[in-house]
Amino acid sequence: MSFRLVFTQQYERRAARFIKRHPELRQQYQKTLELLEANPFHPSLRLHPLKGRLAGLHSVSINLSYRITLELLIENDRIVPVNVGDHDAVY
Repeated sequence: MSFRLVFTQQYERRAARFIKRHPELRQQYQKTLELLEANPFHPSLRLHPLKGRLAGLHSVSINLSYRITLELLIENDRIVPVNVGDHDAVY
């Protein structure tokens, strides 16, 4: 089952800022999005639910230092990215 990524304007601005600050991660970021759309449960993404003030959101890894937080809507096969950045920035 494949999912559909739904980007908000706010996320697109955050992603553009992220890529501008980290152009060396553009390819890894794109690959993460492609894999997320094809199979969000792929082990390399390390998908996990968040707790506390971010309860209801999930996180996937771009690499060991950078994450994408997202809203995973299983019933509608939609994934809505919320934020992208390093560990401290997204949590």
